[in-house]
Amino acid sequence: SHLDKPGPYVRILFVDFSSASKTNIPTLLQNKLNQLSVPSSICQWITSFLTDRQQLVRMGTLMSSSRTTNTGAPQGCVLSPLLFSLYTNNCTSKDPSVKLLKLADDTTLIGLIQDGEESAYRQEVEQLNLELNTLRSVEMIIDFKRNPPALSLLTIMNSTVATVETFKFLGSIISQDL
Repeated sequence: SHLDKPGPYVRILFVDFSSASKTNIPTLLQNKLNQLSVPSSICQWITSFLTDRQQLVRMGTLMSSSRTTNTGAPQGCVLSPLLFSLYTNNCTSKDPSVKLLKLADDTTLIGLIQDGEESAYRQEVEQLNLELNTLRSVEMIIDFKRNPPALSLLTIMNSTVATVETFKFLGSIISQDL
């Protein structure tokens, strides 16, 4: 209904995190789990699971030397999306004009822009506090004005975010003309 009113438009940022599964820091995750009242035995098990993991690469008969990792969750592990969701649990929008949608590592910010005021939207983008992959994050602008004005491009960490007309979001194609 907001798009029916003259003036406002919507900016949608489809966020791609750089190595989302590798950003979990076990001690920070354990603190968040404690805040969520997860039993301490489960917190300790998860921390143990995520720390001092030995990794190596095997190709045929060749094997690399072993390496210890202390951050992130194993890619492909059924727990990894849940742990990332819990790790980013406090990533919320503080402004009512900006909505934040999350499912595992798929994160989307939707900002209703009125009177050209984009500061709340841009501030929420900066507040994500995770390493964004600006080459794979894209933005869509939905504006039904007959002659929409040229809008400034979104820049994150000195990289301009590409603007798209369509985007595959959680298995569905979203188009700027809805």
